[in-house]
Amino acid sequence: MILRILFFAFLAYLAYKLIFGLILPVYRTTRRMRKTFREMQDRMQEQTQQYSNQQYQSHQNASHQHSKYNKGVEEGDYIDFEEIK
Repeated sequence: MILRILFFAFLAYLAYKLIFGLILPVYRTTRRMRKTFREMQDRMQEQTQQYSNQQYQSHQNASHQHSKYNKGVEEGDYIDFEEIK
């Protein structure tokens, strides 16, 4: 009877050590890492959108300035080719 109680106490101790010494820390670390990666992805996506918006606006401004330049030119006149990147 005492051996059985000691055996179950030992199993409970091992389960406690396994849960609180290995499983719970791994779970917390995994959750923290996922959160960090998600935040990093969100920041990268936000920066990409800001960069795209800036590129689009600069392209629109260049296009608008180019169209102002072409309004004064009569039909048939030579227009310099400008490559817009």
